[in-house]
Amino acid sequence: MNDPSMNRLVEQVRRTSREYHLWSPGDCIIVAVSGGPDSVALLHILNQLARDNEMCLNLVCAHVNHGFRGLESDKEAEFVAEIAAKLDIPFELGSFDVPAYMKETGKGTQLAAREKRYEFLHSVADKYGAKSIALAHHADDQAETVMMRLLRGSGPTGLAGMKITRHERNVELIRPLLRIYKTELVRACQSANIPYVTDSSNLLNKYDRNAVRLDVLPFLGQYNGQLVASLNRLAEVIGDEDDYMQQEVVHVYDNLVSQVDGGLAFKVPQFASLHAALQRRLIKLILDYLPFNMEESDFVKIEAIRKGTVQNRPTTWSLDLGGGLCCLREYDIIRFVSNVADRDLSGYSYSVDPFRTEVPIPWAGHRLHFLRSEAEHIVKQSNKVGKDEAVFDADQLVYPLTVRSRLPGDIMRVMGLDGSKKVKDIFIDEKIPPSLRSQIPIVSDAEGRILWIAGIRRSTVAMVTQHTSSVMRITLVAGSE
Repeated sequence: MNDPSMNRLVEQVRRTSREYHLWSPGDCIIVAVSGGPDSVALLHILNQLARDNEMCLNLVCAHVNHGFRGLESDKEAEFVAEIAAKLDIPFELGSFDVPAYMKETGKGTQLAAREKRYEFLHSVADKYGAKSIALAHHADDQAETVMMRLLRGSGPTGLAGMKITRHERNVELIRPLLRIYKTELVRACQSANIPYVTDSSNLLNKYDRNAVRLDVLPFLGQYNGQLVASLNRLAEVIGDEDDYMQQEVVHVYDNLVSQVDGGLAFKVPQFASLHAALQRRLIKLILDYLPFNMEESDFVKIEAIRKGTVQNRPTTWSLDLGGGLCCLREYDIIRFVSNVADRDLSGYSYSVDPFRTEVPIPWAGHRLHFLRSEAEHIVKQSNKVGKDEAVFDADQLVYPLTVRSRLPGDIMRVMGLDGSKKVKDIFIDEKIPPSLRSQIPIVSDAEGRILWIAGIRRSTVAMVTQHTSSVMRITLVAGSE
């Protein structure tokens, strides 16, 4: 083939390949060919590049018969098979009853056809051990995509349109023609006498993409003669900026987000210091990682989380995100957890017999260590040990001791107060997240007196004095083993 129009496209694709590293010498590439001028031109361009002695690409021509147009679809499959045979390229045919699949799943025409098409292309890539799947999307397709997403209210990621290269299921989806307009592809096929077919369904504006191509873009083109080119520039500029923002939000994620109790969490002050654009992206990235399939329409949920996080007044709230996922704010902590993971863990109770020195609380991630000893060096300061330890006059306790979760109406005599205080109010004062309150061990004696809210507050029961002869030292230790 020595046609000037086709040769120009070959060189343009070669430059795109070098810029985006679309392939390497010896790569196997699955070429999706429908039979139209776009995909036929792509197959011929790649075939010419594959024969380059320095490249030696291995091509496989793949065609999908969706089962929509009966005899017309069968003839298209035969046509593509003949092209592959003439070029001495292996041919793979996938035949599907997409209308039946639509009835089975309730999915629309375009979505159902796309799922079956990509399912087949990936299976062919697996069969041949291909590195990439080449798709014939061109600049006009890009403009249609951007316009469709603009009409749906997509954010920057959506308006970036299709990527020239994108990783999916162990292979790269590559679009070597994305900077070339359809008129150039048609002109090159006609100039080089390369036959192609026309899909009659492309002329029906009952499909969204066809309606945008046939009605919306021509109408808007009256006000901007370079509309398609403008939409492509928009996609390229936003695409680059979107890539940059994505790199930034991954960096923010690594610094702010941590794994907690099977979910993800971050602290409000650090989040609030971010620009609103990064705040939204961070929330979406978290939801993507959990995983939670977000649609562009879920901007409302993302914004509800963001605004609920940056409000000045410390508070607690929960938001059901659907799909079994819940977002919780507990004072200065935002957590994303499954509704199942956030279930109430109350109801446990362990008796501490005289010979038992340790009680594990596995789901709380810690254990309590009990040690009774002589009080040779114990003085009043023993009552002022750190929050993870409490010391009691062992002779004033009524045994056996009990380690349990909190109960409704729990009251404890508090040091520094002339009286008692509800355990619930102590948790609130200490800003203990509601989801963690039922996990915190409470130590009581046989008379039901609360001795210690482990790691939080000690009671006035069994205070150590200079007259104490034996002490019970209880220590909160991290880890359940």
